[in-house]
Amino acid sequence: MEKLEKRLRDIELFHIYGELLSSSQKNILVDYLDLDLSITEIAENRGISRSAVDDAIKKGLVKLEYFESVVCLIDKKEKILKNVAVLREKIQNCKELEEIEEVLK
Repeated sequence: MEKLEKRLRDIELFHIYGELLSSSQKNILVDYLDLDLSITEIAENRGISRSAVDDAIKKGLVKLEYFESVVCLIDKKEKILKNVAVLREKIQNCKELEEIEEVLK
């Protein structure tokens, strides 16, 4: 997975499951994912070490992936979106068929 795709997935996971994290992990991930602060900036703002911030981010992201592996909301969403696309295509085809039948009349 490319870096940007990974970042977008992390953001999506956080917005879905973020409330399940500890308040400390949640707040650090808000700074990291939503505010796009660096590890150094987060550490300075919170008065903690860079390694503590890095650890909280890594553990928080692992928990988010675990929650997704259990609940599978992103997978379900992707399947629903694919089904909607298929339905839209079929509806469009039905409209075209109706137009053809109208012309034939």
